[in-house]
Parts: sequence; C-alpha cells; structure tokens
Amino acid sequence: MASNHYQYEDTTSAQDLPPKQIRSLAWRSLLLQASFNYERMQAAGWLYSILPGLRVIHKNKKDLSKSMKDHLEFFNTHPFLVTFIMGIILAMEQKKEDREAIRGIKVATMGPLGGIGDALFYLTLLPITASIGASLAVEGNILGPFIFLIMFNIIHFGVRFGLMRYGYRTGVKAIGKLKEGTKHVSRAASIVGLTVVGGLIATYVTFKIDYTWKQGESELNVQTDILDQIMPAMLPLIYTLLIYWLLKKGRSPILLIGITVIVGLIGSYFGIM
Repeated sequence: MASNHYQYEDTTSAQDLPPKQIRSLAWRSLLLQASFNYERMQAAGWLYSILPGLRVIHKNKKDLSKSMKDHLEFFNTHPFLVTFIMGIILAMEQKKEDREAIRGIKVATMGPLGGIGDALFYLTLLPITASIGASLAVEGNILGPFIFLIMFNIIHFGVRFGLMRYGYRTGVKAIGKLKEGTKHVSRAASIVGLTVVGGLIATYVTFKIDYTWKQGESELNVQTDILDQIMPAMLPLIYTLLIYWLLKKGRSPILLIGITVIVGLIGSYFGIM
C-alpha cells in the first residue's frame, strides 16, 4: 500500500492528451538541457518539457504540486530519446499510477536510454552523416554541410516525435519491449559504429613513410612496396589504436595532440613522412 505522500486527492483517470499537445511536448523537449546544472542535471528542463501535460492531467492543485516536486528530482538521459520516457510517464500520470512507481520507471529508463542514445546518435549516426557531408565539402560541393544537417535531423526529429507518440500510446507496456530489444539495438549500433570508424581511419588519417631504400639500381619504396602490400592503411590504424590506448591509460587529449604534431614535424624534417 502506498504511503499518503503518494496518494492522489483526485484518483480519476484523466482524458487522453490530444495529438496536437503530444507534438507540442515533443517540441518543448528540445530545451531539456537549457537549464542543465551539476546538482540535478536535466531536472528543470525535464519538468518544463512535460509541465503542460501535467496541468491537463492534474486538475487538483495539490496533486499537480506533488507531481511537479517529484519531477524536479535528479534526471539525466539522452536528449534525443527523452520523449520516450516523457510518453510513458505522462501515460502513467494520466492513469494516476502510484507516484513511487512513476519515479521508479523514470529512474529505470533514463540510464539505459542514455547509453543507447550515445551509441545510436553520437557514435553511429553523427559520424556517418558528418563523414558524408565532409566528403562532399572536401570535394568542393557547397551542399556538403546542408546535406549533413538535413540527413542528421530527419532521423533525429523522426525519432524524437515518433518515440513521443509510441511511449505515450504503449505506456508501461513499452518497458518490456524496450528490454527485449536493447541487446539487439546495442549490438547493431556497435557493429555499424566500428565499421564507420574503420572507414574514417582509412580515409582521413594520413600516416605514410616517404622513404625509398636503394641498392645499386634497385629501389624499394617502404610504403608502397612493403607496408601497403602487407595491409593498406596499416600505419594509420596502428597510430589510431596507439592514441586510443593512451587515452584509455588516462593521457590528456592535449598531450596526444602535441605528440602527433611533434611526430609530424620530426618526420617532415628528416624527409621520411
């Protein structure tokens, strides 16, 4: 039995939120991190995002006050996937579910969605779309940056608004579906992300040995005749893995940038790179 603190004065389920308001709440979620702080992270932005929905659901001022107070607690998740949690929480608020259950669902979903969102958007979608746009820009195509922004945001806003509707319609039932698909989504995102990173290393990391060994009339280019025959772009891969290993060991990114500059200058000075 829930304590009195979590009991509603008005226990009647509210009417469904209209589609127009659902879309409006999704737009408001864009300001999730506008009041970000290191005490409660996204809590203020979270409450701002769902507040119009709470006002429609809770006609009783004391119930609204309790709900607002609960939603000002610590909150932090991926800003692109927050609408999924918003939809579920609003559905639970509408059905006047126990406040402790609402808090539990919110806490249980914000962490996993944060990790999934990073894998899907920052480690997969962003590198893919940015590399396409950058490739076009490098070739002199002025549409490169615009293509990147359009491709990225079509998916971004599609996910944001789609998850808002999905989360609200399915309510707490969506939690089970999310748990079933999490492993598959994470694995797929990891595979795609690693593939993209591998392609970016071969394309954009330049590390070549410009040295030709001569013996009599014979010449042997170290890069093209030896290293590239073993594996094309082998040196860029080795250097990238070395930098990654040093980062994992706690080395400063600024230090690693400095090392890269020094290696380039030394190689250029001696004419071997």
